Amino acid sequence: LLGLGFKVKAEPQVPCYFIFGDSLVDNGNNNRLRSIARADYFPYGIDFGGPTGRFSNGRTTVDVLTELLGFDNYIPAYSTVSGQEILQGVNYASAAAGIREETGAQLGQRITFSGQVENYKNTVAQVVEILGDEYTAADYLKRCIYSVGMGSNDYLNNYFMPQFYSTSRQYTPEQYADDLISRYRDQLNALYNYGARKFALVGIGDIGCSPNELAQGSQDGTTCVERINSANRI
Repeated sequence: LLGLGFKVKAEPQVPCYFIFGDSLVDNGNNNRLRSIARADYFPYGIDFGGPTGRFSNGRTTVDVLTELLGFDNYIPAYSTVSGQEILQGVNYASAAAGIREETGAQLGQRITFSGQVENYKNTVAQVVEILGDEYTAADYLKRCIYSVGMGSNDYLNNYFMPQFYSTSRQYTPEQYADDLISRYRDQLNALYNYGARKFALVGIGDIGCSPNELAQGSQDGTTCVERINSANRI
């Protein structure tokens, strides 16, 4: 299948796909930022023809979804997209970003979830301009898919990094989860108010099993760090 390339020519299943998230789906938005969280250099992208800003050797999950949905091209990064291109959707994801504003700050610049939502609002204004009026734009956007995957960095690059952040001293894990859910709800409502209807919300994985946490917090280097997993499971 890989040898066939990406040459689907049928109509895609949806007119557009909008992507919000962190390094798992960032496809270049951090390339122009003053940040340690960048992937625009080798060996990133070695199976993609070269580095693009994706934090992987090749495609990300949203690239695969884009193919499965039937798009001819991958959804472009907000930092590079212009004109009619936005009608197929935009990728707003930014490595190190979180639901909370301060999350990931120790790594440098990043586009927080609220910043990604603001960028989406800017896109909607352009969609209205291209399609002619708000009614037509709303009818178009309600048929699109919106995938949102946020929250991992609020634990890895915030709550469980007490040397940089005070949240673990301010909140119990239950209180912190409630705070994140409240902020998340507000931003999702903002997307809804700007035309988003079909949401795919991606939960937080077992980040206590990530290579970084296994190296730092696991007694044997293979057992997942339950202190972290139990907190983000909430």
